[in-house]
Amino acid sequence: MQENLPEYPLRVYNTLTKAKEPFRTLAPGKVGMYLCGPTVYAEAHIGHMVGPVIFDTVKRYLNYCGYEVTWVVNITDVDDKLIVRSREKGISMFQLATQMTADYMSNLQALGVDQIDRMPRATDSIGDIIRFVQELIDKGFAYASDGDVFFDVTKDPQYGCLSNRSAEDQQGEGGGAASRKRSAGDFALWKSAKPGEPSWPSPWGQGRPGWHIECSAMSRSILGQTFDIHGGGLDLVFPHHENELAQSRCCHSKPMVTYWMHNGLMRASNAAGKVGGKGDRDQGESASDVSGKISRSKGAGGLATLIAKHTGERIRFFLLRTHYRSTSVFGDEPLAEAGAALETFYRLFDRASKILGVSVYDIPHATRRSDFQSPVTPPALLVELLGLRDSFLSKMDDDFNTGGATADLFEMARSLNRFIDQSKLEDSSDESSREALRLGVSILREMSSLLGIFRKPVALTTDQSDSTKALGGLMELVIHLRAEARAKRDFATSDAIRDGLKEIGIAIQDGKNGTSWEIAK
Repeated sequence: MQENLPEYPLRVYNTLTKAKEPFRTLAPGKVGMYLCGPTVYAEAHIGHMVGPVIFDTVKRYLNYCGYEVTWVVNITDVDDKLIVRSREKGISMFQLATQMTADYMSNLQALGVDQIDRMPRATDSIGDIIRFVQELIDKGFAYASDGDVFFDVTKDPQYGCLSNRSAEDQQGEGGGAASRKRSAGDFALWKSAKPGEPSWPSPWGQGRPGWHIECSAMSRSILGQTFDIHGGGLDLVFPHHENELAQSRCCHSKPMVTYWMHNGLMRASNAAGKVGGKGDRDQGESASDVSGKISRSKGAGGLATLIAKHTGERIRFFLLRTHYRSTSVFGDEPLAEAGAALETFYRLFDRASKILGVSVYDIPHATRRSDFQSPVTPPALLVELLGLRDSFLSKMDDDFNTGGATADLFEMARSLNRFIDQSKLEDSSDESSREALRLGVSILREMSSLLGIFRKPVALTTDQSDSTKALGGLMELVIHLRAEARAKRDFATSDAIRDGLKEIGIAIQDGKNGTSWEIAK
């Protein structure tokens, strides 16, 4: 690997080494990144959006830092689940896959995921998959057995290095396939065709690829034998990514990936399991219910309906408010909290646009880190915002900590609102203050663009009555006054405000991303 020290001190947590490491790329200034995409047998649910939103943000940030990124997300469009579901619907597997891929793509667009460069489909990659399997057979790491081909895990002494699990932990396929394997842990690279199933000709007879080999073949054909980042959900570490890693390392006698990045899973409110469950191919709905996840029959599907209710920007912001390796808690209440938080920015943008006479969305901002130029003698407002900008970037440099970075966005919004109030800008035409506001908004927009939010104007909530809007503005003022009291260590006043609000049925809560409020039920 070439020593390509980045211009900026980026560090990435590597699942393989269980540590944060300096980010160094294989080719100077270039990044190859692969994310495991969905098996398109049913409508996408919110769990399917966690990885795409996170790695869309990772690419935005790497681009901002000057890297040229090629991001690949695969589509698994041949699988047991697809075959079963297509029979239930009375349509072909290919027709079902086309419909569900369109649903997935529509949801990605709604959440602002538009940085993907290539989306290969397994059924378009059969030739690459067959060649990969044959290479493994030729090198002694795989064997054919009655039309199936299996990877021999006993031939790989490093098997388990990613997940810290042994070959014995890998049970592989059961049923009839078990009798054709040399050891229980061997897994299928190629599956012989069953009557009525889609299949393709191969040196081992009619069949279709196994799950794990698809990603190894598709990533190699686009990104090469070794690339920089492989992403996916934490539930894919074993067996999927462990098997990918074994196949590719044994085939090429070199590492498959430099950095393995895994996002945390999503669980429903008051449930222990994740949204979507552990690999839909590995367990049925009954197992899903036991694990505590939202099964498709209980709300994990229908993402389009969720987007219509909450908007794509709100869902994206919700997903980025925690560190990508943390567990996200999904539910209407967390989504509503994210929406209330966004209203803070929408109101600020509306306020600033009226003062400046131009939409804040039309104010230019730096799109590359190296392009930013700070004023030689910045006014006090900008000194404060520049400090918050540095804080934002340092958190993103530290393993893409979007959760911490969003807290700095809130602080920027508070600073800008306070500056407007103190300068009385809504009643003043002071050009120096207006210019300071314009530059301050530009900094906020520069940082928010890295998260893929506030890319186009969004109207304030349209179903609010005038009295509700007034209440929102009043509560913003009250929270601001309480924050000032706390800053002065006037806790008696701070507590009096909190207790007084509670008495009239309004609850406020202090969190790492600021203070939120709601009408108590």
